[in-house]
Amino acid sequence: MTDNRMPTLTTPPALPETIDGLPNISGSEKQVLEVVNQNSPVFLPTTNLRLSDITATFAVALHMHQPTIPAGANGDLISHLQYMFEHQGEGDNHNAGPFANCYSRMGDIIPELVSQGCNPRVMLDYSGNLLWGFQQMGRRDIIDNLKRITCDSTYQPYVEWLGTMWGHAVVPSTPIPDIKLHILAWQHYFAAMFGWDALARVKGFSPPEMHLPNHPDTLYEYVKALKECGYRWLMVQEDSVQTLNGEGLKNKHTPHRLVARNSQGETVSITALIKTQGSDTKLVAQMQPYYEAKSLNPQEKFPPIVTQIGDGENGGVMMNEFPPGYKQAWHDMRQNGGGKTGVVGVNGTEYLELIENAGAKPEDYPTCQPVGQHLIWERVSDSQTVEKVIEQLKQENPNFHMDGASWTNNISWVKGYENVLNPMNQLSSLFHQKFDSLLQADSTESVTQQTEYRNALLHNFLLQTSCFRYWGQGTWTDYAREIYQRGERTVSI
Repeated sequence: MTDNRMPTLTTPPALPETIDGLPNISGSEKQVLEVVNQNSPVFLPTTNLRLSDITATFAVALHMHQPTIPAGANGDLISHLQYMFEHQGEGDNHNAGPFANCYSRMGDIIPELVSQGCNPRVMLDYSGNLLWGFQQMGRRDIIDNLKRITCDSTYQPYVEWLGTMWGHAVVPSTPIPDIKLHILAWQHYFAAMFGWDALARVKGFSPPEMHLPNHPDTLYEYVKALKECGYRWLMVQEDSVQTLNGEGLKNKHTPHRLVARNSQGETVSITALIKTQGSDTKLVAQMQPYYEAKSLNPQEKFPPIVTQIGDGENGGVMMNEFPPGYKQAWHDMRQNGGGKTGVVGVNGTEYLELIENAGAKPEDYPTCQPVGQHLIWERVSDSQTVEKVIEQLKQENPNFHMDGASWTNNISWVKGYENVLNPMNQLSSLFHQKFDSLLQADSTESVTQQTEYRNALLHNFLLQTSCFRYWGQGTWTDYAREIYQRGERTVSI
């Protein structure tokens, strides 16, 4: 009989949320890595689901983010949410209150549904920027509401947090040395806000903008960093991956094994849950994954899973339609099998633990790779390096690129943004020139605990936030320029 109990662990001392006015994003690397690399089951000890009772499953995730901008009093770094509250006459800033409610409300909705006999599930993905913004604004009401469903054992079986990049950086255009730093920083700050036990349960990763690198070396370092930081699985967009033969996925409702192979031929892999195609927030607001799961035929071995993520606050559908649509779905399930039989909701880690406890092996999952890699690997040879092949393909096909694949292919995170990307790469380079040699000469913590290091790291992260490219040229690229200038000063001291 499998022992699914969590082992007794020595818990490190609690972390402060801020140090010298800065978010706690570094300085406890050893403790973080020890906590996140425990392989204990997360949901198996508490799940009320049995595979034998289930025909199909679905998982929904809510993504939340607000960037940090240099727009407070005297140019202070503040959350864009704070800016919205302070400038409600501009654009859609009148939505500041409804947005804040969206960030908090799952702390009310989950307990309400549980008290009514429902069996809800939700995955939460909040950027480091946003979590720090709550702290900066003194919004303990939001933090405490989230703590309720994160730290109270009554609600833990229903809620799963997903890790992400602290500064909401799009991975393909993030300097490779910074990828792991973002991942670790988010884990630091999450542990500071919700505790070590909560961090130990975070095993799934949600990429900002659902952006998957397709350059072999970037992908390899990304997956390697995820695994080193204790992540078991990653969510990927359906159209951002292909089979190793270059075909579309044959079964998007089953876990896959994402294979990352670098230009040296080294490989690493991680389990991927496939976010089904379509990125309209209505898909989550109207609980489309539930209704899609109801249309699926049972699979031979394990029930299929429909996975979907959407912004948790954007648009009228999420602000207004999501709560009733979400509640209705769980009440419907309660009336048809108690939410535990037939078509049921799951969290990602819960689903993977259930099927793997029943005999599924991650190494046997169907394999996939990012789009475009098949074209590379079929040409690479002793005389043809990866970079040579990439250049050939770009010359032959002007649409071929190594910019990665996102939830939308209508937006490039690279083209036309040289005025953000060049300073971003420059600041990263200056940061590593200053600190990498110090890290090699001394213990990691003695360097990363320094205020000077943390401040420079923060500016490096903030400049990499996707918003400075998503919203186009103008105010947002001006913010990026200002952060670069301040960041440059932090590394030249």
